[in-house]
Amino acid sequence: MTEIDKTKPVLVTGATGYVAGWLVKKLLDEGITVHAAVRNPDNKEKIRHLDEIAKDSKGSINYFKADLLEDGSYAEAMKGCELVYHTASPFTSKFKNPQKDLIDPAVKGTENVLEQANKTESVKRVVVTSSCAAIYTDAIDCKKAPNGVLTEDVWNTTASIHHQPYSYSKVLAEKKAWEINEQQDQWDLVTINPSLVLGPALNAQSITSESYNILKQIGDGTLKQGVPNVGIGLVDVRDVADAHYQAGFKPKASGRYITSAHNTNFLELANNLQPKFGDDYPIPNKALPKWLLMLIGPLMSKTTTRKFLKNNLNIPFKADNSKIKNELGIQFRPMQETMEDSFEVLIKAGMV
Repeated sequence: MTEIDKTKPVLVTGATGYVAGWLVKKLLDEGITVHAAVRNPDNKEKIRHLDEIAKDSKGSINYFKADLLEDGSYAEAMKGCELVYHTASPFTSKFKNPQKDLIDPAVKGTENVLEQANKTESVKRVVVTSSCAAIYTDAIDCKKAPNGVLTEDVWNTTASIHHQPYSYSKVLAEKKAWEINEQQDQWDLVTINPSLVLGPALNAQSITSESYNILKQIGDGTLKQGVPNVGIGLVDVRDVADAHYQAGFKPKASGRYITSAHNTNFLELANNLQPKFGDDYPIPNKALPKWLLMLIGPLMSKTTTRKFLKNNLNIPFKADNSKIKNELGIQFRPMQETMEDSFEVLIKAGMV
């Protein structure tokens, strides 16, 4: 049972990020002082959306320069905080060197933030943004899970630096967090493990996130012949932010939380856009046959290997989200609301 004093500042690492933006908004709306750790506080363009949110809220925001890979970089930002949100981590499929571009920032960043928590006497709880990728790599892993369903007890054992290195980085980073947590008794650790995150972005830069890449292909004609029928989980960014908030302030919050609203697939995502946008945009309405994808998939994208297709095509994604509903009281938005709100963002940005 950890009680967090709302009059004390709260640290958010990677504060300009997609999920972090909505979390910062929630904290500010609750009248909390946010210590926003960002790479370059002098880049006014990157923090403008947070300044605007702060202007209309009861809370206040202070910026601190911090670098994931620099020891002691979070010392000043963490001073006086009882609650730390570590959201900063790379999410991209565009990398040259998986060790340098994905694994080091994820693992060393987590290590730096949590080691700083050990040195900061005020810290009582750390909430780390992990991922369902730390639980599974491919949809086929759901089949192999106990009773065919992913739960918080399951860990990803199939990712590697050669197969789905992004997932591998999330496993290593979360394991590092639990390892550091177990070696001390000053603060408790909670992890939020979202599936694919969509929903409106608070800043234009977030539209370049990997989540939006998938949505763009559904709406810009790239996939108009059909989508790969890949099983995935989906959750709204606003619900992920709420999950972080509750994980920070609910005294009984503990352990890992699968944060996934819908067990779904790419075709169902597209189908949810049809009623509102189907007449005006080339949104696919069928799945491509497996044989065709096995043939052309590897030509279309470096990440779409035959192994990926074999492990994900026509295989349902199944995750159990009962823990987060029961313990944190999270009520997830309907899929159609998430999909329509996300697509509106792409239209406004002129990306479809």
